[in-house]
Amino acid sequence: MTKPVVKSSVPTQDQVLVPETLLKKRKSQEKAREQRSADLEKKKKANKEKRGVIFKRAEQYVKEYRDQEREKIRLARVSKQQGSFFVDDQPKLVFVVRIKGINKIAPKPRKILQLLRLLQINNGVFIKLTKATQEMLTIVNPYIAYGYPNLKTVRELVYKRGYGKIDKQRIALTDNQLVEDNLGKYGIVCVEDLIHEIFTVGPNFKQASNFLWPFKLSNPNGGFRARKFKHFIEGGDLGNREENINALIRQMN
Repeated sequence: MTKPVVKSSVPTQDQVLVPETLLKKRKSQEKAREQRSADLEKKKKANKEKRGVIFKRAEQYVKEYRDQEREKIRLARVSKQQGSFFVDDQPKLVFVVRIKGINKIAPKPRKILQLLRLLQINNGVFIKLTKATQEMLTIVNPYIAYGYPNLKTVRELVYKRGYGKIDKQRIALTDNQLVEDNLGKYGIVCVEDLIHEIFTVGPNFKQASNFLWPFKLSNPNGGFRARKFKHFIEGGDLGNREENINALIRQMN
């Protein structure tokens, strides 16, 4: 008769008991890894979809800009055929650069320059042209140069010199996520959306413009003219340059 095998309750070298707390910790760590992996996969999928949306929007904007230019050319041709002149709409967007004046400024112009966020020489901002802002520009005319920027100028300024005001700090716009986090509630989720809102002076222009930190430009190549303190039409640098502002910005960008 064979004797029954009695299992020893004492673990051998190959049988090491693992504390229950360690097992629970391992299980929770494994669960956290699985959750992180799932979240990462979900984020990748969302980013891919977002890139697709951004790409489609960019294409739509290009088509919109092209159609606007073609319509202007068509209207100009029709006007010429009819023996009349084509007058474009009054520009709604101006870019203002402070080019002089730090000391001994009268209180009113000083206050307006502060409201326009032009606190330093060579600071520049986008402004919506209205009756009120036109009066403000007239008052500070001796300290600024301004004009009507084209699409190329707006795009170059935002991409090359664009900084956002995030938590009262000046942060470079290196990622579309920065724009979405701060302007997403207005439907502005990428840099191209921001450029479109500024250039077309859209319904959320104020929020978009305030989000952009005032541009810090350099002195123009070759410096300003000898008659810096005269109006532009008198051979100086001050005042409204209209479309000629684009050439000045490129020299300062």
